Amino acid sequence: MPQINVVGKNGGRTLDLDLPDVNPGLLHEVVTWQLAKRRQGSASTKTRAEVSRTGKKMYSQKGTGNARHGNRAAPIFVGGGVAFGPKPRNYGFTLPKKVRQLGLAMALSDRAQSGKLLAVDGFELDGRTKSFLSWAAQNGVDGSERVFLVTDDENARRGARNLPWVTALPVAGLNVYDILRHDRLIIDAVVLTPAQEEASS
Repeated sequence: MPQINVVGKNGGRTLDLDLPDVNPGLLHEVVTWQLAKRRQGSASTKTRAEVSRTGKKMYSQKGTGNARHGNRAAPIFVGGGVAFGPKPRNYGFTLPKKVRQLGLAMALSDRAQSGKLLAVDGFELDGRTKSFLSWAAQNGVDGSERVFLVTDDENARRGARNLPWVTALPVAGLNVYDILRHDRLIIDAVVLTPAQEEASS
């Protein structure tokens, strides 16, 4: 059971979280689902029925010594249509809610077990980048790691958004893909508190 250190106005305490063991296969499934939903799916090509070419037969069916052809919109000709080309589509697929929740818990578990999860109980910042850098230095966070900041504190997000090594999102934006692609996770302690209460009940 990993223990998460809490910093901030009510710092100096720890949260005992009952998180599941990491299953790479399940994490891969959740990340694939998440990225599939993000795909634009707007690639499109024209079929032989859609290209702007005449529908007239190129030459007589017989007697020319050449191969039989219809019009120049056929895919074998330059300027013709594309055979089996891409069309706009939705790449998303459904994934059970319990699997998505378990994937998020496993991502948090991975960062907690590696000591890369920091819970914060109040940033108390003024929204300036200089203030955030000072706070980060006091808590052992620097630009050598990519940081995923998840907080509803608007001043903290505003102070971090100009830093290229920080991705700042509100709590509603917490997701598996961004947790795994960053080296360190900084999150509001209140987000982890329900998990602690559930584990103790």
